[in-house]
Amino acid sequence: MRVTRRLRCYGIVQGVGMRPTVDRHAHAAGVAGSVCNKGPYVEIFAQGEPGRVDEFCRLVRERPPRRADVVKVEVTDVPAAEAPSFAGFSIKESERTEGAIFVSPDIAVCDDCKRELFDPADRRYLHPFINCTCCGPRLTILRSLPYDRERTSMGAFPMCDDCAREYSDPASRRYDAQPICCNECGPEVYLLDRPERGSAAITEARRCIASGGIVAVKGIGGFHLCCDATSEEAVLRLRRRKRRPAKPFAVMAADEAVAARECALDAARLEVLCGHQKPIVLARRAAGSTLAPSVAPDNPKVGLMLPYAPLQLLLFSYPDGVRVPDVLVMTSANVSGAPICRSDEDVRRDLAGLADLVLSHDRQILTRADDSVCDFFAGEPYMVRRSRGYAPLPQVVSALAGPAGGRGAGVVAVGGELKNCFCVGAGDLLYPSAYVGDLSDLRGVRALEEGVRRMEDLLEVEPEVVAVDLHPRYNSRAVGERLAREAGVPLVGVQHHYAHVVSCMAENDHADPVVGVSFDGTGFGTDGTVWGGELLLCDYHGFVRAGHVDPFVQAGGDAASREGWRCAVGVLAAAAGGAGAEKDAGPQGTSAPAARGASAEPDVVALAVGLGLADEAHARAQAAMVARRMNAVGSTSAGRLFDAASAILGVRTSSTFEGEASCALQFAAERHAEAAGARLEAAGPEGAGSAADAAGATGAGSSAGRPLEEVAAEAARGLAPAGGRLREEGGQVVLATNALCSRLAEARLAGEDPGRLALGFHHELALMVAEACRRLADETGIGTVALSGGCFQNTLLLALTKRLLEDRGLAVLVHGLIPPNDGGIALGQAVVAAQRLRDEAAGDEVGRYRGPLGRSLAAAAVEAGKAGAAAVEAEVRGT
Repeated sequence: MRVTRRLRCYGIVQGVGMRPTVDRHAHAAGVAGSVCNKGPYVEIFAQGEPGRVDEFCRLVRERPPRRADVVKVEVTDVPAAEAPSFAGFSIKESERTEGAIFVSPDIAVCDDCKRELFDPADRRYLHPFINCTCCGPRLTILRSLPYDRERTSMGAFPMCDDCAREYSDPASRRYDAQPICCNECGPEVYLLDRPERGSAAITEARRCIASGGIVAVKGIGGFHLCCDATSEEAVLRLRRRKRRPAKPFAVMAADEAVAARECALDAARLEVLCGHQKPIVLARRAAGSTLAPSVAPDNPKVGLMLPYAPLQLLLFSYPDGVRVPDVLVMTSANVSGAPICRSDEDVRRDLAGLADLVLSHDRQILTRADDSVCDFFAGEPYMVRRSRGYAPLPQVVSALAGPAGGRGAGVVAVGGELKNCFCVGAGDLLYPSAYVGDLSDLRGVRALEEGVRRMEDLLEVEPEVVAVDLHPRYNSRAVGERLAREAGVPLVGVQHHYAHVVSCMAENDHADPVVGVSFDGTGFGTDGTVWGGELLLCDYHGFVRAGHVDPFVQAGGDAASREGWRCAVGVLAAAAGGAGAEKDAGPQGTSAPAARGASAEPDVVALAVGLGLADEAHARAQAAMVARRMNAVGSTSAGRLFDAASAILGVRTSSTFEGEASCALQFAAERHAEAAGARLEAAGPEGAGSAADAAGATGAGSSAGRPLEEVAAEAARGLAPAGGRLREEGGQVVLATNALCSRLAEARLAGEDPGRLALGFHHELALMVAEACRRLADETGIGTVALSGGCFQNTLLLALTKRLLEDRGLAVLVHGLIPPNDGGIALGQAVVAAQRLRDEAAGDEVGRYRGPLGRSLAAAAVEAGKAGAAAVEAEVRGT
């Protein structure tokens, strides 16, 4: 008896060797049939004896290609009357059909290709573009789906006879590998605006690096700036040219042994570092490290990666007699505020004077993909920047699933202004993009627009709604407005911190109400003030602001975000001025001077001078701006609160890059915790994935260490505000953070250790959050807390907050592969906008709220959001 079955495989099944693998399984099982790439899925027909077909189905399910990610396999019987007759098994030409679409990220060079690359007997010996079905570029070379050579930038390179034979041979590792090429028919490397090509170009680039020069190197998703990471002179030269005085540079080690020499690597980090995504992994610098100090000044961590492109391997090892260092700086090639360069034209325009040589190639990069950056928490990856190797893998949000057989509503979310990523989705599949960058520069805006349009085409999404941040002056919002206008679809504004919380909920596929803790730098509040330290009651339908950190006056315009001492003056003035100053700086954004704050001005000036925040003239000017609210705004920014604490403790009074002062405060706290014998990995299993990433570096990961929360609680003694950690104001919970900073100032002036105070600050802030969330949980019945926002990139704060919340019986959601910083908010925006469409389609504008708070709260949230957004926009536009 002969049976016929149809299998449909969904997931990452394009560009990973799915069809040749299925073909091999068919021959092994002895079945006839066909396999065809349909775009959203791979369709397979299997025909033969029942036992053989069963075995074939097992092989498809249990032995997919190494780089495939099969989400599901649908198997249906085909009636004999409808089944075609197959003489054998064949790979059919790709066809287009509608349905969910999955695009493979770029895949790092595999071990088999590495062996061939350095084998003189192999015909691809030293070929800079060697690849196979298990590795090589995917997203960055893709024009359209289905994923076939003619629809990639490799279509410009016709296969030679030998490559064509391998491409068609089921026994070959390159059977049906779309980027297949060799030294005869593939792309070629060259030095830009110089005659050297091929091996000569590689040798000249290596000579330049070995002699202390700087080389721009074209990779898979863009260019890097490269120099000797062991040479302080070379690294400082790159810093001067790039005008980047302190922000850490990523480094690339030649191999795993070199990586282990330079950094303390636990098993979790090694697995990710050596995996097929090969992101930049943050790890502690090892005691025997040869890295120049200026690679990451005053920073215990190093951003480390391994070569993921064949050309990078050849930079380290090439038979030309040139000796190149085995660890290189490999930092994104861009100017501040602009996206990574991807073409020769970009390099000529943006990198003039930065690089001594440019090693380029003629394979076009169609989609930028900067390197992903991965920290660790609780033994698991904790993403800082999600890009190459991960984007555009989709996030599944079950609550948004469309009707059976349908894709659901199309949505585009354009993200925020900093660390921009966008998100395109349909139904329950939402696809966060590769990293775009900051949008202060027109080049970044153009990259965002181009990226959105390309992803819409690749994913075949026609948006029914466009989601944007509430801030009316964001460039991202302007892009979203244009997209919505051109498509003739609604524009939905999503409050910044609400988007943060929803992104955490979505990553955890959690749709029930949560108490959201959203701590970041700044976001546009619905009341005309700067938000940033928020407690929100929310689900996908809406939110209510339930609490926040103590408000203060943030004066000095953009300078306040760079110069933490200015925020310190504002915080100390609010603490000295008492309730009157707090009210004036508070969420209603009133503009009258604070009488008590003004009268306290001389005391604040003396305090600022005594702490070394500024000289008397600057301190007096800043205090006057705060008291009279000149060039000032009311703020609850947790990011600026960290900057203020860092300045008060003398750790950093200003920053040369975003988050510098806050990071320095974290490092000071962790140094004290280690010195006190803390087990910094308290939040992780067996000491892995530490709050300070110290496993293996100092022995702090030992189970013999003291619990982190115990040491932190000791450090916090004497810092609790005299009036209590919490108060209620206007129906909201307020965290007494101004009083906490005042206590820090008193202790610092008394000569206490800044490291101890830094750790105590982290503990007190975490304790305030935990107590506030417990109070809100008691009032509402919501027992789950979601932690999001850039401040929770601080794994010390995250570890303490999570532990203190769990100690109070609350479930905690945290991020993993979606960044907690602004790189993740597009996912939250997309979920909110898609849910809004569903609610409106159901005839219920405020959402069918089923949570314990009841419909009235959800309705109030939506109405407050609408009214607040309109009021804020009118105020900012001056209308």
